[in-house]
Amino acid sequence: MKFLRLMSSVALLVLSIAAFAQSDAQKSFDKMKTLAGSWEGRLTTLPPQAEMEGKTMQVTLRVTSMGNALLHEMTGAGRPDDPITMVYLDGDRLLLTHYCDAGNRPRMEGKLSADGKTAEFEFLDVAGGTQYGHMLHAAFNLIDANHHIEEWTYMGPGDKPVRAHFDLQRTK
Repeated sequence: MKFLRLMSSVALLVLSIAAFAQSDAQKSFDKMKTLAGSWEGRLTTLPPQAEMEGKTMQVTLRVTSMGNALLHEMTGAGRPDDPITMVYLDGDRLLLTHYCDAGNRPRMEGKLSADGKTAEFEFLDVAGGTQYGHMLHAAFNLIDANHHIEEWTYMGPGDKPVRAHFDLQRTK
């Protein structure tokens, strides 16, 4: 009887620990949500894109859907585009869907670096046409509470990548 009680206690303890343990995707998502706020910074591109190079960009990140999604919106002075990106959990995966001005919706899967400072998203698939290109990769490097860097790679027509680097400071 004592053995049965002991085993029941051990099983209950193991289940309790498992219930409180966060998945890597949940940890990544929680880290991403700390970016909620308004940000501003300069854009640089490689290879240089004259129409975008050096522009000041505004980024807004907002936790929405009762904490189940992170909305990312980017605008820039003199730019007609206004891409929206959603970051969310799908089971034990951290996913990103980018609603691109090229008229498509690439999805990417994210992972947090070992040091917990960078969330990197790798291409999964794309819905919609790709004749104008599509977003291929994204990375969010959290420097501190008021500074982060975003790297976005766009695969243009003819498989020509353009890397966009946003060095962002929190404005509120």
